[in-house]
Amino acid sequence: MRSRVWISVCVLGMVIGAILPMGAQNEQAPAQTPPATAPVPPQPADPTQQPPAHGADQPARRRRPPAFPAQQRPPASPEVLARGKTMYSSMCAACHGADARGGQLGGVNLLRSPLVLGDKEGEAVLPVVKNGRPGTGMPAIPISDEDVKGIAAYIHSLQAQGSNQGAPPPGEEVELDILVGDAAAGAKFFQATCTACHSATDDLAGIASRTEDAKTLQNLWVSGGRAGSGPGRRAERSPRQIPTVKVTMPGGEIVEGRLVRVDDFLVTVGFDDGTERTIRRDGDSPVVQITDPLERHNELLAILTNKNMHDVTAFLATLK
Repeated sequence: MRSRVWISVCVLGMVIGAILPMGAQNEQAPAQTPPATAPVPPQPADPTQQPPAHGADQPARRRRPPAFPAQQRPPASPEVLARGKTMYSSMCAACHGADARGGQLGGVNLLRSPLVLGDKEGEAVLPVVKNGRPGTGMPAIPISDEDVKGIAAYIHSLQAQGSNQGAPPPGEEVELDILVGDAAAGAKFFQATCTACHSATDDLAGIASRTEDAKTLQNLWVSGGRAGSGPGRRAERSPRQIPTVKVTMPGGEIVEGRLVRVDDFLVTVGFDDGTERTIRRDGDSPVVQITDPLERHNELLAILTNKNMHDVTAFLATLK
């Protein structure tokens, strides 16, 4: 019993001896004093102060002169406008269009040209007309400065009359001549591409006499004869142009009729009595065979160039 008490007393003494030095060290450590002044939080920017201009801390660079506001451009005299219209019609309309909105030869829309919009009295247009634009279809035109200013004034007058939606300026309707292709080249393209289904002496004989103008003729053959039902509406097909479908069921049953719709999961067949039947698809079952009379025309749209289109139109215009 005495030994146990003695051991407990020794352990207690060792613990007290270990704690006392730690307390002494804490008393000798200097107390940390708070900073004399509290940190100042960031203040919001003064709304009355304007930020520095963009690029102000950068070296000066060459900048274009500011565009001239069209609203402050005074109208030219009737004599200058008449002169400019004459010069434009004879020298510019072939590329830039009779209404300055772009032509068949690839000229840009001058009514939306930043250069023309920023011009005041021909000072921006004159170098382009005089020197041309190398690498483009714009050649140098050797005319006087006064003629260039007249052309610029005429274009500005068209801009002032046009709408914000890009519509042509008001006035007499301009009839565009789209027969600008090579009829001989069009005949070769037709012979190589179209004769599998059409003939210039059979179904297309006299087609130029059966259409009201070259524009209608071009739209007719490019679309495959689909007739539009109005602006912004989808072109409709004639009965002979409607695709048909043949569905062979796994058990051998065959369902044929007009193709109403088809996707990876369903195919809908229409019948002469007005009824329809929708069949579920699962991969290659059932077997679906679609015949589209205009399939070749649809494929042609992916490879047809502007030159091909204009050449074939010029050829078909000779079939009267």
